[in-house]
Amino acid sequence: MPESPASPAKPPSQPGSPLNAATPSPASALLRGSVLLIAFLVLQLVLLWNILGLPSSRFLPVPGQRDTTWPNGAVNGGACDEGLIYVYDLPSELNHDLVDDCESLWPWYSFCPYLTNGGFGEAAATLPVFFNVTRNVSLPSWYNTDQFQLEVIIHRRLLSHRCRTTDSSLATAFYVPFYVGLDVGSHLWGDNSTAADRDRAGLRLLRWLKNQTSFQRSGGWDHFITLGRITWDFRRYGDDGWGTNFVVLPGIANVTRLGIEADRLDPMEVGVPYPTGFHPRTAADVRAWQRHVLSLKRSKLFGFAGAPRSGFRDDFREVLLEECEDAGSEHCRSVDCRGTRCTDNGAAVLELFLDSSFCLQPRGDSFTRRSLFDCMVAGAVPVLFWRRTAYDQYRWYLPPGPRGEEGEWSVFIDRQALRVGNVSVRDVLEGLSERRVRRMRERVVEMIPRLVYASSSDGLGDGMEDALDVALRGVLERFRRRRASTAPVGMHGVL
Repeated sequence: MPESPASPAKPPSQPGSPLNAATPSPASALLRGSVLLIAFLVLQLVLLWNILGLPSSRFLPVPGQRDTTWPNGAVNGGACDEGLIYVYDLPSELNHDLVDDCESLWPWYSFCPYLTNGGFGEAAATLPVFFNVTRNVSLPSWYNTDQFQLEVIIHRRLLSHRCRTTDSSLATAFYVPFYVGLDVGSHLWGDNSTAADRDRAGLRLLRWLKNQTSFQRSGGWDHFITLGRITWDFRRYGDDGWGTNFVVLPGIANVTRLGIEADRLDPMEVGVPYPTGFHPRTAADVRAWQRHVLSLKRSKLFGFAGAPRSGFRDDFREVLLEECEDAGSEHCRSVDCRGTRCTDNGAAVLELFLDSSFCLQPRGDSFTRRSLFDCMVAGAVPVLFWRRTAYDQYRWYLPPGPRGEEGEWSVFIDRQALRVGNVSVRDVLEGLSERRVRRMRERVVEMIPRLVYASSSDGLGDGMEDALDVALRGVLERFRRRRASTAPVGMHGVL
C-alpha cells in the first residue's frame, strides 16, 4: 500500500542538502545570516541611489525653511562675468504656500506628485511603465513631469545657482519667483471663481515689488519672471475673459517674462522650452541619451500623439489622425491622449516618438504644445503646420532663420494643402532622401541639451548648456544692452 503523501514515513530533507551533512552551529548560522543581511542592505542602498538619482540637498531649500535667501556657498566669480542674479524672498503666499496647498490646485486630481523633486515630479524609476521604454543607463534622468511646472523648476534651480548672490547690491539681474501659473490655474475652473480671484495674487505681488529699492531704481528693467502656462492665460482684458490680467498690468510692463509660450507681439516675452520628462544630471548623461536615440531602429515613418477635438470647428487633429490611418499601421502609429492618458503616463508618448522617425506637431490649445519638445528629446524630427508653433516662438533655442536652416531640423507642410488633399504626410516624408533624414535627426539630437532642464544645481557641466543656461545668458545680454543704451554719452566704454 503506498504511503500517504500527507504523512511521510520520515521527514524529507531540505532541497539541495545532503542527508548526512553536518548541522551548522547556531553561532555560525547567525554570523552568516548577519553578513548576508548587511550585504543585501548595502546593495539595496546603492541601487536606490543609482536608480532614483535624486538631486542633491542643495537643489531644494532646507526642509521647513521659508527664507528663500538661504546661502548657496561661495559665488563662482570667474563663471559669472555676465553678472550675478538675486532671487527675491517673496511672501510665502506667492509661491511656497501654493506648493503646500497642492491638493487644492487642480479640481480633478492631486497636483502633489507633480511638485515633488523640485517640480520634476515622480522619478521614472519608481514608475513601472518607464522600465520598458528607457534604458537602465538613462532611467535616473527621467521623471513624470507636468508641462506647467516651469516656475517651480526655475526657482529651485536658481536658489543654488553658481551665479546667485544674496547681496542685492551686487546683482545684475533680479528674479521674481512668483508662481503665477500655479495660482491662476487653481482658479480657472472653479465654479465660483471670479476675475478678482484670478487677479488677487498678481496685484499683491506688484504692491510688494513697488516697495523694493531695486525695483524702484530700475522700474523693473533688470527684473525677470517665469510664466508656467501659455501666454493667453495671463493677458485677460476686462472681467469677462479667460485667465488673469497679470501681464497687462502697468507695473509688469518692463519685466522680462520667460514663458513656455510667448506673445510674438510683446517684446518683453521670450519663449523657453516646455519642461519634458528628461532631466539629466551631467553632460555624460546627455551624451549617453543622444547615442541611444541615434542608434535606434525606428519602425514607423511618423507618429502622432493627441486626440480629436469635436468641439472645434475644422479640427486639424482629425485631419492628422486620418493621415495616419491612411498611411497604415506599417508607416504610422498614434497615441490617443483623450482625458489624462498622456499626462498620467508620459512613457506612452515617449515610446511612440522613440519608434518614429518623424512626429506630427499641430497647434495645441495655443500655437505650441509640449509634444514638440517630447518629440525632439526622443530624437524624432518634428513636422510642423503653423510657423508660430516653433519658428516664431523659441528664437533663443531653435534656428529660426532662412527656410533652409529650418529644414535642417524640421519639416513644414502647408496645412491647407493637406486639408484639401493636394499633398499627403506620407508622400512628403517618403520623398526625403535617407541621407537627408539622417542629417535632420542628427541636428535634432544635437539640440537636445538646450531643450532640457538639468537636475543638478550646477547644470550639466563640461561646457554643455541646458535650457536654463541659454535663458540666463539671453536675459543677462538683454539687460546689458539695456544698460548700454541708457548710459550717458561717453560712459559706454565703462559698462
